[in-house]
Amino acid sequence: MKKTTDTPAGEEFAALCGRAWNVLIPARAGYLAAVSPHYDEVFHVIAQRTEHAGSLGKTDIAALVVWKRLSAQTRWVTELMSLPDTHVRAVTAVRDTTLPRSEAARTGRGIIWELPGFRTGDALASAILTAAAPQRMAVYDRRVQHALDTLGLTLTPTSGRYGRYLQILDDLLHHGGAQADGWTARDLDTALYWTGAHPHPPATA
Repeated sequence: MKKTTDTPAGEEFAALCGRAWNVLIPARAGYLAAVSPHYDEVFHVIAQRTEHAGSLGKTDIAALVVWKRLSAQTRWVTELMSLPDTHVRAVTAVRDTTLPRSEAARTGRGIIWELPGFRTGDALASAILTAAAPQRMAVYDRRVQHALDTLGLTLTPTSGRYGRYLQILDDLLHHGGAQADGWTARDLDTALYWTGAHPHPPATA
């Protein structure tokens, strides 16, 4: 070990290291006993992916931000990271094409509801479900809600909102005629988001 000007010399340093190990060994044992063995799954996945790709991307960094729990007070993230990854992956139920879109959305949202931090609000949950099935699901947030309200499309905040939201999108696609050709639910949610963020679009000719 290279010494610095802050490193005690000789026997004093050896004694300092000995005292440190007297703390570190039981601390490591305490960590292993208290922390879920599933907690570091995200870190290991990112490390393996980086080894394969030779670099980290934005999605890798974002995952590591959550892995670090955002802050020591972010209890729901700690609880989420403590679950087996297989439990979390159940959200891919939204990819089941044998189910109508709105029913798949309700099923997926029900699974997400069981995860720590997802009991209330549909914004983050809808983003996760849409990432799992980008050709079927759609993102919901307050701007989308504002746009729906502006357009007179009723979506109440009562239980099951996400499934009803996807039903509204299905209805829009169904009644859109030729102008809806090629549109997906995700296309609709981006249009709604933009409408909600810019409530006064320019008049068309």
